[in-house]
Amino acid sequence: MDIQTHAIDVKDQQWKEFTLVNDNDMSVSILDFGGIITQILTPDQDGNVENVVLGFEHYEDYLDNPGNFGALIGRVAGRIEKAQFEIDGKTYQLPANEGENHLHGGEPGFHKTIWKVTPFQNNEEVGLTLTHSSPDGENGYPGNLEMTVVYTLDNDNALTITYEGFVDHKSVLTSTNHTYFNLSGDLKTDIQDHEITLDSSQFVELDEALIPTGQILDTANTMFDFRQGRPMKDGVSSDFKQNLVANHGYDHYFIFDHSQEASAIVRDPKSGRQLKVITDQPGVVMYTSNNLDKGMALRERESDQYLGLCLETQASPASIHHEGFPSVWIDKGERYFGKTQFIFSS
Repeated sequence: MDIQTHAIDVKDQQWKEFTLVNDNDMSVSILDFGGIITQILTPDQDGNVENVVLGFEHYEDYLDNPGNFGALIGRVAGRIEKAQFEIDGKTYQLPANEGENHLHGGEPGFHKTIWKVTPFQNNEEVGLTLTHSSPDGENGYPGNLEMTVVYTLDNDNALTITYEGFVDHKSVLTSTNHTYFNLSGDLKTDIQDHEITLDSSQFVELDEALIPTGQILDTANTMFDFRQGRPMKDGVSSDFKQNLVANHGYDHYFIFDHSQEASAIVRDPKSGRQLKVITDQPGVVMYTSNNLDKGMALRERESDQYLGLCLETQASPASIHHEGFPSVWIDKGERYFGKTQFIFSS
């Protein structure tokens, strides 16, 4: 096992990219800028080692990164309706960066932060500890936040991400990683034939602006029922209103039943690769890159619709304005913790 490091000069900034390498031909490359996963190399069923995530050809494109490729997201992942919330009678206004709503923590969120990184290594695993202090009032959020994210790679081909945060004021917090997975290898195909299984019998209804309506819907007898597995393309061709709202696909929060060990399993029939997701989080935003900008220069090809699959494990920002949703509220001094494993096999 090994950790490789190299420096990157991007305009007036200096970044480092760390590559975690295990003993099974798998590696994960991560920037200190945004905690961004730039590349994951893993073998297919024939032993071909290829990249299985979307990443830019040129590092400077991560400065803008409109799709949030590979990035840590926070303080709150997802959309906050009307970019505001209330605590004890006081209204906190956040920057509206998607219409009248607030998306993915604003600017500069976790995805535009240079994190302090400490590598670690032993016989069983290699990893990085990332830390960041977000001051009271940054992007409108109350409280001084101390955030720690740990990336760990082991010889079972499991990439584990843990999140831990403490804030000195009642606030909101739910963080995730925004990697786009494509198990075909080196982006040979899009993800429409990827077969997805989700341990979920409920999902959150969205309005035309992709804001939760406050309703939780049953997945049964809809294109949102992935409990027995189905190809992603089912949602592309569906005329179900919620697929149409998401521009012919998925950009929805699924609430996990937690009845299975794996909350999500993704398979690519052609490459034989499988991705298993095990998490303690209450749900996941599954985004099938329906609105991904076309024509961006990625490592292997230009970006396009349906080229990657995001599995954003987290609580639900809908809990800010509606009862009955997995909560993003955090009290003063309360420990925020989350853990998600992405386990690759073929």
